[in-house]
Amino acid sequence: MITRSAARDALLIWFGSRAGLLVATLLGSALNAYVARWKQWDAGLFVVIARHGYDGDPAAPPDAGLPAFFPGLPAVLRLVHLVVPDWTACGLIVSLVAGAVAMVALARLAELEGAPGWMAVLALLLFPTAVFLAAGYSETLFLAFAIPAWLAARRGRWTVAVVLAAGASCVRITGLFLAVALVVEYVLQRRTRELPSRPAPWPLLAVPFLPLACYSYFHYSRSGDWLAWKHAQEAGWGRQTVWPWESWTTTWHAALGRDDFAVAFRMELAGAVLAVAALVWLAARRRWSEVVYTGLQAAALMTSAYYLSIPRSLLLWFPLWTAVAALGARRPWTLVVYGLVAGPLMVLNAGRFLSGAWAG
Repeated sequence: MITRSAARDALLIWFGSRAGLLVATLLGSALNAYVARWKQWDAGLFVVIARHGYDGDPAAPPDAGLPAFFPGLPAVLRLVHLVVPDWTACGLIVSLVAGAVAMVALARLAELEGAPGWMAVLALLLFPTAVFLAAGYSETLFLAFAIPAWLAARRGRWTVAVVLAAGASCVRITGLFLAVALVVEYVLQRRTRELPSRPAPWPLLAVPFLPLACYSYFHYSRSGDWLAWKHAQEAGWGRQTVWPWESWTTTWHAALGRDDFAVAFRMELAGAVLAVAALVWLAARRRWSEVVYTGLQAAALMTSAYYLSIPRSLLLWFPLWTAVAALGARRPWTLVVYGLVAGPLMVLNAGRFLSGAWAG
């Protein structure tokens, strides 16, 4: 049974952790420098798209990688910018508000699955790459659509689920994986007769796929390339598709280096191991729709030329966080151990990101 305290606990943990990040960031710096410290890596690229569109800043060299970023977050940034003059601050505000929505939904989803909601939220916020939930990145906005969509689907509210999933598809390509997983969840509910007496019609399940079709057509009208978002990843980051063992080998050798990026590649390897373990656990529990959602993400990331952003993508694996909460409820010591290991890594990684180093 879902209680009102789930939302309260989730919000307390979320805003409390944001306050902690604020204090940590302000140590040794002036207040007016706070926002500037968050303008790192992709956060700046989202602002470029919001300000200038996919042609990029006319005063800067062309960036072939911009189409890799879906338009959902840049569109929201433009709206917030109508009242907030600083673009980086807009990104922080979007992440703050969207994160609050996502944490409440995660807590309610965990309780629906029979686990303490606050544990799921705490587990997510202690994860080593959780700094990206505070930065002007797309993770929190995606989760603000995706988790409520999944929660609605689990409750049999399919019209709400597909509309929210369409919102998620506007934010990240991960929305495509969510859309496929929703189809699987719908089929499973029909087979087990868990759907309401008048289930949603099949064509409704196509709605979450429409944003990707529209975005592909947009770039086709610009450049004649239906897969511009995919080719942008290849042009901007060299992420061609390879066999999974080739990707592992390339990342392994990169992790043996002594430069700062070697640390990031070691995190990628650890993230890949964790992802496989989570997939095995979900498959053992016969959570097939969740296997589809997480497995498609893992397959896409682990067949890239090298591992990139696997630990950050795990933030989007809400089945993982409800599983951690369920395990913590049965064996509280596991949550303590998790916190003792993940918490310090999260603080160190936040410091890396804020100092300009690549952190996941």
